[in-house]
Amino acid sequence: QVQLVESGGGLVQAGGSLRLSCAASGSISSINAMGWYRQAPGKQRELVATITNGGSTNYADSVKGRFAISRDNAKNTVYLQMNSLKSEDTAVYYCNADVIWGGYLRGNYWGQGTQVTVSS
Repeated sequence: QVQLVESGGGLVQAGGSLRLSCAASGSISSINAMGWYRQAPGKQRELVATITNGGSTNYADSVKGRFAISRDNAKNTVYLQMNSLKSEDTAVYYCNADVIWGGYLRGNYWGQGTQVTVSS
């Protein structure tokens, strides 16, 4: 069984920065892609950024140049550095991971979400 635990959300003024962290735990053999998604009130969940185990990254157009995703494979942790935050970045942010566990089992897992609120 695998768990993802996020931290780092909060309230910040427009133009400010936050750093989100997501740590995976359990009987993990390896983790393929990890990523961050977000869901604003009344909207569908959307991709923010992803990173492969080799370090290749992908970003939503709306966050390019402002957000940076990174990971520490030794700690099974993914980070999201968010700079120049805007009010439209306000959402619940979810961590996602494609995990190989128990030696050969594969599953896709979500964290519980962390609230990011940007005040204008």
